Amino acid sequence: MTQQTNVLAYAPANSNTANAYFTNKLAVETDCSDVYADIIAKTNDFILLDTRSAEAFEKSHAVTAVSMPQSNINKTTFSQYPKDTVFVVYCWGPGCNGATKAAMKISALGFAVKEMIGGIHYWEYFERYPVNRRVNEAQA
Repeated sequence: MTQQTNVLAYAPANSNTANAYFTNKLAVETDCSDVYADIIAKTNDFILLDTRSAEAFEKSHAVTAVSMPQSNINKTTFSQYPKDTVFVVYCWGPGCNGATKAAMKISALGFAVKEMIGGIHYWEYFERYPVNRRVNEAQA
């Protein structure tokens, strides 16, 4: 009796198909580690957009990030950027699709964009990279 397999219930893609898939995936995604490494090296030729609400951004956001709630992304708000601007977008984390919605809108406007997988959750709590925070007025 042959044991049922889960992993190989569907045959793996051939190497050419897999290579094309992973190449395309890296064309639209990046991670916190790569973003932070570029920030530290000052080779970050992109704008890091926090696509959460302005209130969430105010509480905590990745260093160098600019606030642009995904609901505010449109032709008017992006008219200030040259068409060769590259954007890296993030939201809360893996359970949030705000960055995906933002990336869809930004690419529809004709800009290059990548989604930072893991979002601020991975940036702050797992990688422990620096953030800017609102100072509690009681502590000031």
